[in-house]
Amino acid sequence: MKKFLLLVPIFAAMIFLTGCGSDDTIKVGAIKYLNVTEDELNEALLKSGKFTDNRKYVLYENLNTMTAALLAGQIDELSTYRTVALYLTVNHPEHQWEISAPVMSNVFCCAMRAEDFELKKEFDAAIKQMVKDGTLTKILKHYLDESVRGVEPSAVELPTIYGAPTLKIGVTGDLPLLDYIQPDGIPAGFNTAMLAEISRIIGKNFVLVQIESSARDIALTSKQVDVIFWAVEPEDDILPDNFDTPDGMILTEPYFTDGAVYVKIVK
Repeated sequence: MKKFLLLVPIFAAMIFLTGCGSDDTIKVGAIKYLNVTEDELNEALLKSGKFTDNRKYVLYENLNTMTAALLAGQIDELSTYRTVALYLTVNHPEHQWEISAPVMSNVFCCAMRAEDFELKKEFDAAIKQMVKDGTLTKILKHYLDESVRGVEPSAVELPTIYGAPTLKIGVTGDLPLLDYIQPDGIPAGFNTAMLAEISRIIGKNFVLVQIESSARDIALTSKQVDVIFWAVEPEDDILPDNFDTPDGMILTEPYFTDGAVYVKIVK
């Protein structure tokens, strides 16, 4: 069974931390998961035999609190994706950063309620079209170029299609470059630009609704939003089968692939 992750891939940091020669507890930051508590997570990793007892995961509600903890020295490192690592390092030049090589790749999709299968098919067709014609590659290059230059991820105005139905899309701001909330509260980044294109292709209006990463499943099932963003991690036998896998959710075709990396500040 695949494990559907909220944001930060655990396995990446686990690989890099196993075998470190420190007697002190190494605290690893991660975003909260749905069906597993912090204690259950650490216990499962320890029982797997691939995670030593001086490594401990500390879970956070969002990227901002996790980054603040890293900068304050409350945790020793965090695991995230290359795009997020790039954003962190460029926006905190006062520190020297160490970023691992990618140890695996996760794919990113849109998620919706199982009952909305027809909507999934519309999204699938739009994503396939944008992959084929190079639109997604062009959008990604734009945001990567912005990040390298230290420019805040830009916002894109969503189309207004008069008389068309409106869908609510959940955004968190916890995946800079992809999912980002500007200081003035405006959603921005790759995902918003992609949504603008999907809106034009399928002929539906989108309204962006800010939600917490750890509450995305609730926002979806309660119909607070109609679509959320999701990432899929490779299968493994380390974590419980019900780990972070909400019932009644379907995933679109993947629209992006990113490598999981391990990030820390060099002292």
